[in-house]
Amino acid sequence: MLIGDKKKFLSMLITIKCQVNADTGDPEDELSSEALEFCGSLGSNATRVSEVAGGRDRAIHNAIQEGINRVNEKAPSNAQRVQKWIILDRDFSVPGGELGPTMKLKRPVVVKMYKEQIENFYKELASPTSPDNAVPPK
Repeated sequence: MLIGDKKKFLSMLITIKCQVNADTGDPEDELSSEALEFCGSLGSNATRVSEVAGGRDRAIHNAIQEGINRVNEKAPSNAQRVQKWIILDRDFSVPGGELGPTMKLKRPVVVKMYKEQIENFYKELASPTSPDNAVPPK
C-alpha cells in the first residue's frame, strides 16, 4: 500500500503472498508457491513470511529495493519516488480487516493498524531521499 497523502514523501507497506487458511481465510506464515519460486530465484531459502518480513532476508530485501529503484528512476520528481518501505509480518485479508468482502483495500483501517510503522517512516525528515533501507541504484 502506497502512503503519501499529506506527507513529505512517499512510503510503502509491502505484503508477501502467502498460503491462506481455507476454513478461516486468515493468512498463514507459509509462503505461496509463487512467493517460494520468487525467493528461490534470488537464492533465498525462505519458506515463511516471518523469515522475510522486516528485511530479515537480505536477498529479498535487496530485490524489492532494486525494483523500487527502477520505478523511482521513471518518476518525474522526488515527490513521486518511494523513499521508505517495510515488508509486513502478514498479508492483508478479509478476516484481518484490511480488505472488504470484494477484496478492496480498506486504507483507513490499514493506516490505523500500522500507524506505528508509518510514523517511523517520517520520524527522521532530515534526509528523506536516503532511507535506511536504500540500496544504491546500479
